[in-house]
Amino acid sequence: MILNKTKKSIISKKEKICTSTPSQALGLMFQPKRNLIMIFEFETKINLHMFFVFFPIDVLVVDAHLKIVEIKRNFRPWTFWSSTLKGKYVVELGFRGKYEEGDEITLS
Repeated sequence: MILNKTKKSIISKKEKICTSTPSQALGLMFQPKRNLIMIFEFETKINLHMFFVFFPIDVLVVDAHLKIVEIKRNFRPWTFWSSTLKGKYVVELGFRGKYEEGDEITLS
């Protein structure tokens, strides 16, 4: 579950967790609409593509302190995107919620 601590609201009730490189590379490709969390060992700039993902998503780049540092809204199929800031977590939301840069979240 992903909670928006700042807004006291639920962002996601259920999501797939990806910690391995293969699961992160596959991401939401060929998957039904869902939410996903990628957890990296270190904070890094994020490069994503939407090949074989057939629905738009929002992407949250979250730092090691669980603060949303960057948001890519309405990331469309068959496109690329690179973050300008580093994150330790990437949250891909097929089912979107209410959040803004600077909000703190909780992962449980």
